Amino acid sequence: MVRRGTVVEFSFDRGLGRVRDVDGVEWPFHCTAIADGSRQIELNAEVSFEVVAGHHGQREATDLRVA
Repeated sequence: MVRRGTVVEFSFDRGLGRVRDVDGVEWPFHCTAIADGSRQIELNAEVSFEVVAGHHGQREATDLRVA
């Protein structure tokens, strides 16, 4: 299911970030989950994404695309 949200945190050094969906739930993501392959994304970017089972049983955002 495709969701919409906003990037609320991103560390260029670590490649880790968080996206908040329209319901206020925050999902972690890794820079490799950015769909355009750039491995970088701006704070406050409006994105679409999907949620999948990630590492250590934690759910995470993937296929982030700037809206």
